[in-house]
Amino acid sequence: MKLYYTTGTCSTAPRILLAEAGIACEQESVSFKTRQTASGADYLKINPNGYVPALQLDDGTILTEGPAIDQYIADLAPAKKLAPANGTLERYKLQSWLNYIGTELHKGGYSILFDRNAAAEWKDVARTTLAKRLAHADATLADTPYLLGEDFGAADAYLYVVLSWSEHAGVDLAAFANLRAFIERVAARPSVQAVKAADARK
Repeated sequence: MKLYYTTGTCSTAPRILLAEAGIACEQESVSFKTRQTASGADYLKINPNGYVPALQLDDGTILTEGPAIDQYIADLAPAKKLAPANGTLERYKLQSWLNYIGTELHKGGYSILFDRNAAAEWKDVARTTLAKRLAHADATLADTPYLLGEDFGAADAYLYVVLSWSEHAGVDLAAFANLRAFIERVAARPSVQAVKAADARK
């Protein structure tokens, strides 16, 4: 397998999950500016949408969209409990969280704040809406270390990456003690440290 990623983006989540699962996977970075991979390939020929992540399977199949890739990786190592078993209610809860993070937090909030063409008024609205959406995640983490309970999983990796954008996006997390504790908890995991160390070497 080969994972195409860009440092600091949502493609960090599958990299964390690969490390959690102990799965060997080639990883190649992609430039947002040139849409070229580190080896000089045209990334648009790999993923016509142009964004990351993309996962190339051993048979050449290209899998796109972070939540799908996150689940695929988790299912490769069921003993690691990164995702509940398919067909269970808990699996649907995982999918619910992945969709919530992807639509309400990532695309519906933080992405707007990074858009240079977005009007200041739009960004103000986005921050107000984000505060409400973040409050839901904060409340969920009041009595449990991770979104689905005691086990770190795919949704937690995604949430951690999105929350890591807060300072750069001007999102104040001061009111969300549980989210701040969650960030510290996840940041201390060896998988996250390994990804950060790999990025620092580049």
